[in-house]
Amino acid sequence: MPRSKNSVASKARRKKVLKQAKGFIGKRNNVYTVAKNVVEKGMTYKFRGRKLKKRDYRALWIARINAGAREEGLSYSVFMNKLSQKDIPLNRKVLADLAMNEPAVFKDIVAQVK
Repeated sequence: MPRSKNSVASKARRKKVLKQAKGFIGKRNNVYTVAKNVVEKGMTYKFRGRKLKKRDYRALWIARINAGAREEGLSYSVFMNKLSQKDIPLNRKVLADLAMNEPAVFKDIVAQVK
C-alpha cells in the first residue's frame, strides 16, 4: 500500500501562508519558506502594533488638548485637574476632537473650568 502524504492539507497550509504574504515584495510573497518566516514576524508586529496604536493616539490627543488649553492660558495638567474637580466627564478623545474641530465649544469648556 502506498504511503499517504495528505497533499490536500499540505497545499492548503502553504496556500494560507502565501495568501497572508500577498503584498510583500520579491521572494517574500511567492517562496513558501521565506514567506512563512516573514508572515510569522509580521504577526508579532501586528500584535505589538495594536498596543502602540493606542499609545500613539493618546499622545496625539494630549498634544491637541494641550495646544487648545494653552491658547486659553492654561497648561494641560492644570486643565485636566480642573476638569476632574468640576466633575466634567469628557475623555481625552472627545476633548481633542473639540479642540481641533470645534474651538468655540472647547473655549466654552475652558471658561467653565476656570
